[in-house]
Order: sequence, then structure tokens, then C-alpha cells
Amino acid sequence: MKHQLVSSLAIAALLGSLSFSALAQNVAIVNGKAVPLTRVEALKQQVERSGRPVTPEMQQQIKDEVITREIFMQEAQKMGLDTSVDFRNQMELARQTILIRELFANYQKTNPVTDADIQAEYDKFKAANGGKEYRASHILVEKEAEAKAIIAQLKKGGKFEEIAKKSSKDPGSGAKGGDLDWAPAGNYVAEFATALTAMTKGQLTETPVKSQFGYHIIRLDDVRDAQLPALEDVKPQVAQQLQQQKLTQYQEDLRKKAKIE
Repeated sequence: MKHQLVSSLAIAALLGSLSFSALAQNVAIVNGKAVPLTRVEALKQQVERSGRPVTPEMQQQIKDEVITREIFMQEAQKMGLDTSVDFRNQMELARQTILIRELFANYQKTNPVTDADIQAEYDKFKAANGGKEYRASHILVEKEAEAKAIIAQLKKGGKFEEIAKKSSKDPGSGAKGGDLDWAPAGNYVAEFATALTAMTKGQLTETPVKSQFGYHIIRLDDVRDAQLPALEDVKPQVAQQLQQQKLTQYQEDLRKKAKIE
């Protein structure tokens, strides 16, 4: 009797151990079928990739979602929906999407953007955007005669801001008294930029400047060295831009190498 009792206890302990092990590997047993914890981890990673933090409450919601999906999936399989041609086609498209995503993720992991890459890109940006910035104001009109009349009026003491609000055809700057704010000369059309860079602070154009938009009366209010953001302030954006450029080039290279008949 004593031997029988010991054997029963040993079997119970073994079964308990197996049960605990099964529970440790599975989130639940649904209609007799084990639902592995790996599904919870996969769904959790999806949530994290979307940028949302996985709180304890969210973790429970993920577990509930995995169990609910298993219930619905079992019902769909019972109805034979997983054997339809439409289902197989959709599964193939999903497989392709996931595999391609993994390909690109692997490329970015094995070909990271380095600090040297970021510094080189920032130096190019500085070279292209350095130099001077100009604080200018302008009044834009359609006809040369009107522009000349405004210049004459300004020389007699007319208020630039008032005339701009009343007469300028540029609605954006006109409402602000002609103010164009700070910008490099390259932001403007060639005729405007040429006139602007030849002026000195406080100067008004002696003659109207003609462009595709009409006739400009320009006043140069101030000049300064270009104000560029520090590398540390734009480093994440530069890194993201370079990463996208590298990935785009990788995709293009794969297309070029492919033999398509």
C-alpha cells in the first residue's frame, strides 16, 4: 500500500511538472489546441514597431487578442475556408509582404548609417546653404509704369509698408507690409536674386526689377550670415534620410540585376 501511494504521488508530481511546462510555453489551450506564447511575442513586436509602448495592460490585451484569433481561426478551419483558392492567394501575398519586409530590415541592419556618413551629408548641406541670408521686403505690381510711380512716391517719403499692403500683388508678403523674412538669395527667381545681392542694407531699388511675376520694388532691410541648425539638432533626420536613400539604392540595384523575360 505504501509503495502504491509513493508511486501515485510521483506520477502526480510528474504530471504537474508537465502541465506547468506546457503552460509556460503556451498562452492558453483553446478547444484542446495549444496556443504558443510565441504568437504573443510576435504581436507584441508588431505593436512596438508601430512606436507604441507595451504596458502591462497592453500585454494582457495582446494575450486576449491572440486567444480570440485562435477561436476565430478554428471556426474558419472547421468551415474549410483555409482550403479555398482565394485564401491561398491572399496567404501568398501576405508571405511575400512579410518576407520582403524582413529583407529590407536585414539590409538596414547590416548596412547601418555611420556617424561619418551623417557628418559628410551635413557638410554638403552646409556648403550648399551657407553664405548670406537677406531680410528683404518687396512690392509686386503688374505694370512697369505703376512700379516707377511707387518708387517716386517712396522717394518723396511714402510709407513702404502701407503701399505694400494696398498695392502689392503678392498676397503673402503684401499683408505683412512687403516683408519676405530671412532667406538666402537662391530662394528667389534669378532677376530678384541678382538685384538683391547687389544692394546694400537699407537700399531701395532705383528701377523696377522685372520677373515672370511682374515688376518688383525691392528694399533690403538687413544681411547676416546664414543661420544653420547644429549637427546634433538635425542628426536623427539626416540619419533617417540617408537610411532611406541607401534602401532605395539597394532596391534599384536589385531591379537592375534581375533578369526579366
